Amino acid sequence: MENIVTDRLIIRKFEQSDWQDMHEYLSDKETVAFEPYDIYSEAQAKEEVARRSNDDSFYAVCLKGTEKLIGNLYLGKEDFNTWELGYVFNRKYQGQGYATESAKALLDHAFTHLGARRIIAMCNPKNDHSWKLLERLHMRREGLLLQNIYFKTDINGEPLWLDTFEYAILRSEWYQ
Repeated sequence: MENIVTDRLIIRKFEQSDWQDMHEYLSDKETVAFEPYDIYSEAQAKEEVARRSNDDSFYAVCLKGTEKLIGNLYLGKEDFNTWELGYVFNRKYQGQGYATESAKALLDHAFTHLGARRIIAMCNPKNDHSWKLLERLHMRREGLLLQNIYFKTDINGEPLWLDTFEYAILRSEWYQ
C-alpha cells in the first residue's frame, strides 16, 4: 500500500516500531470502552502491531513530521464491493479533527482506488464521538439494531447485549 498523505497526517501500514504508541492508546480503558476487547498489555500491543503490519485492512495514522502513531483506521472488504470502516484514536489527540481528516482521506482512497461501491460503519449509540464522526463524513444512519451484539458477559456468563447504529455511504453520494 502506498501512503496516504493529508495536510497533517500520514496514513500507512503498521510497522513493528509502532507498538509503544499503540500501547499508549490501547491500554487506556476509556479509549477502548466501546471496543470488542479490553486494554492491551505491552506484550499484546507488540503482537497486535506484528499482526496488523501483515493485514491490509489496518492503517496506522501518524502525525506528519514526528511520525507519532496517534490512532488507527480499519477498512475491511466485504461482499458486493462493500467495505467496513472502523477507527480507534489516542484520547490525547481526540477533538482536533484527526479522525475526520484521516477517515475522509481513507474513504476517498477506497472509492477512488479500491473499487468500493458502499462503505458501512457500526457504532454503539452511547459512543457520541463515533456517530458524530460518521455524520461529519456525511454517512447516513441506516438503522438501529437492538441488542444485536455482545463482547462481554456478566458474572454468571450471560451476555451483556449492546445496541448498534449502522451507517453507510455510497460512492455516488461521496462524489456529490
